[in-house]
Amino acid sequence: MKSLLLTVAGGLLLVACASTDYYNPLDDYEEVEATTNLDMPTPGNVPLEMQQATARGEYLSELLGCGACHTDGALIGKPDLNRPLAGSSVGIAYTNPLENKNPGVVFAPNLTPDPETGLGQWSDAQIAEAVRTGAGRHGQRLVLAMPWQRFAKISDEDVEALVSYLRSLDPIEHQAPRAVSPGVKTRNPYVHFGVYRSRNM
Repeated sequence: MKSLLLTVAGGLLLVACASTDYYNPLDDYEEVEATTNLDMPTPGNVPLEMQQATARGEYLSELLGCGACHTDGALIGKPDLNRPLAGSSVGIAYTNPLENKNPGVVFAPNLTPDPETGLGQWSDAQIAEAVRTGAGRHGQRLVLAMPWQRFAKISDEDVEALVSYLRSLDPIEHQAPRAVSPGVKTRNPYVHFGVYRSRNM
């Protein structure tokens, strides 16, 4: 009987230890409500012959949800409306943070025509290529967080309208952080699946 009691007590102790040592990866995250759609900034001065295409580009950028990733704070439901489309300091995990405590994180870049931090030095063809294939200015593949697959079959007319619209925006100087490789801890907040925001920065 004594040995049975010891066995039961030992089993309970193991259960108690297991329950206190259990690690739930979601403890490091909090749920957020991302801003899924934003009114896009009004185009600046546009030549008369470009006004129709630019207006269509504004419509398309809203429809495609560009501001939801490329506007700072929108990923956590707090968009900075003073810097629309100027890049995000809140990142997107592109590897699974539930498997790796420090996932790879990418930051949506500045889409305004600022020459230093935005698209000011990009050609129209480079912007179109990024929209359609996810390729960066120098041909490197952008991280999969950019949903270029959804835009791969966009018509020439529509991609030209998007480029015209982005060119019409006021340039905003704002450098989005560089991407962080898996296994490296980022100093910036990030979201996973657009639902969870990291707590441990």
